[in-house]
Amino acid sequence: MAEKIHSDHSLSEVHESVDTTVPRKGWRRILAYIGPAYLVSVGYMDPGNWATDLQGGAKFGYSLIWVLLMSNLMALLLQSLSARLGIVRRRDLAQANRETYPPIVNFCLYILAELAIAATDLAEVLGMAIGIYLLTGLPLIWGTVITIFDTFLFLLLQRYGIRKMEAFIIALVATIGASFLVELLLAKPKLAEVATGFIPSAFTHESLYIAVGIIGATVMPHNLYLHSALVQTRKISNDRSGIRRAIKYNFIDSFVALNAAFFVNAAILVLAATVFFKTGNTEVARIEDAHQLLQPLLGTHLAPILFAVALIAAGQSSTVTGTLAGQIVMEGYLKLRLNPWLRRLLTRLIAIVPAVVVILLYGDSKVDDLLIFSQVVLSLQLGFAVIPLIHFVSDKDTMGEFAIGTKTKIISWLVACILVFLNVKLVAEEVIGVFETNAAWGWKVLLVLVVLAFIALFSVMTFLPLVRKRRSRHLTASMHSDVANLGDLSVQPANKIAVALDFTAADKQLIAHAVSQGKHNTRYILMHVVESVSAGYLGAASDDDETRKDRLRLETYATQLKEMGYLVDIALGYRNRAPEIVRMVKESGAEMLVMGAHRHSGLKDYIFGETIEDVRHALKIPVLIVNI
Repeated sequence: MAEKIHSDHSLSEVHESVDTTVPRKGWRRILAYIGPAYLVSVGYMDPGNWATDLQGGAKFGYSLIWVLLMSNLMALLLQSLSARLGIVRRRDLAQANRETYPPIVNFCLYILAELAIAATDLAEVLGMAIGIYLLTGLPLIWGTVITIFDTFLFLLLQRYGIRKMEAFIIALVATIGASFLVELLLAKPKLAEVATGFIPSAFTHESLYIAVGIIGATVMPHNLYLHSALVQTRKISNDRSGIRRAIKYNFIDSFVALNAAFFVNAAILVLAATVFFKTGNTEVARIEDAHQLLQPLLGTHLAPILFAVALIAAGQSSTVTGTLAGQIVMEGYLKLRLNPWLRRLLTRLIAIVPAVVVILLYGDSKVDDLLIFSQVVLSLQLGFAVIPLIHFVSDKDTMGEFAIGTKTKIISWLVACILVFLNVKLVAEEVIGVFETNAAWGWKVLLVLVVLAFIALFSVMTFLPLVRKRRSRHLTASMHSDVANLGDLSVQPANKIAVALDFTAADKQLIAHAVSQGKHNTRYILMHVVESVSAGYLGAASDDDETRKDRLRLETYATQLKEMGYLVDIALGYRNRAPEIVRMVKESGAEMLVMGAHRHSGLKDYIFGETIEDVRHALKIPVLIVNI
């Protein structure tokens, strides 16, 4: 079901499957690049956007159109940066994170990315279920369960290749756009009044919640991962002109596709403002209510039908791209690939469970609130995708001449600051609201701890690349300014060498490397850490079967080495591997440590891969790492 990836290519099954290097003329040349941004754009018009746009238009009229426009401009900038990363470095955002951050930070970013994808899929599930209900009258609970079968549609599309998938998505986008164009023509909004919505205005607490939801629904974290991978489906010339051409045409692709998404979002908000806000129906916050009121207020049966069809098209198109994003995130962070149908099934089940629970416990009335909440969750995770992206495309060491310029860098960081500020403001108001209630202190303490954990992760993610770059420059400067005198290259052999053993076939190799580093009177300390349950509780007092066998194994090794004429001691540690190895090395007075690296990959990096780093940083003596 799952396999380790041996290829570094993002979406390896379709990597460079579209050849743009073949000579083409006129529009055919541009057409070869067109497609990735349209797959990305469906995330900007999924059912989650509908919920935020409908509530924004019904409650606040045209006043939040400027938020939509600002979100679209942010999206255009960030998606172009994401595409640039994929084109120049041939790495998606998840892969770049993995190569930059420590394992624990990467694991946290992976979990957040998966939560963002789950929140996106939740919106798609609910949107599809609502659309089916509006067209057929099928209850939401059954429509929600039915959405699990769209897994097979994704598999069918994937079989026909990336170009067929792009064509399918573009057809759905065209369906959504055409539906709302007709809706607007029926609603006949006054353009002069619509234009006032482009003037920025102050937020109330309620409008801020909707505005953050709009931003989260528009600038979506998983789309940044997705775009950086999709541009790699194009085979491009690796010279300067080829890369510049790819950046140029992908920007055009993004500009057209994201403006189409802006038209759809603006159309939904304007439709809600014209039909509901202007008629006094400001409490229309549910998609179902909007559907029911369209016919009597617009006087035609066509309006609600188009509305439902567009909703189903939006949910279905977003389903495809959500699955691709999930594949990219899992492969990029964990180097782990699941069979596409299993990955799709897991993603869909994670989304269906909360939807079914909410519908069963609270009924259909809370579905739209769940949609809004899913978009706010997305917005809260934006900073964890945006800030690393800006770091990567600003780095001249990896991007070369294609690193973004100073003006673009300033605008990008300004966008990041706006997103973080809005999210911090919203979180602060919500936390203060919780503390003003009679909630139990246990929940309040837990909330504070979660917030502090997020602040710590955010700080490391933001400043670690800057610290590393500064340190790298300092080392480079030192390396070039001071040249060491290489006259005496002798090294004193160690008198005591510690060897960390794990009782595998590799022990012989570790001991051989240790012996090669010593001299005739070197003393070798053979060490092992017992990790049994008894050792975990009793420590050195442990006398279970595993502890006795481990001691016997060390004594057997020691006896063999002594017969060969070596000086040998043994040492057992208990409980935690890394701290115990450090303790035993220091207590023995060893001048060198030899230990093995098992070359774990994927999830095992986060479980086992920290031992070497923790030991190495805690000791001042030489540490010889042997790949075994």
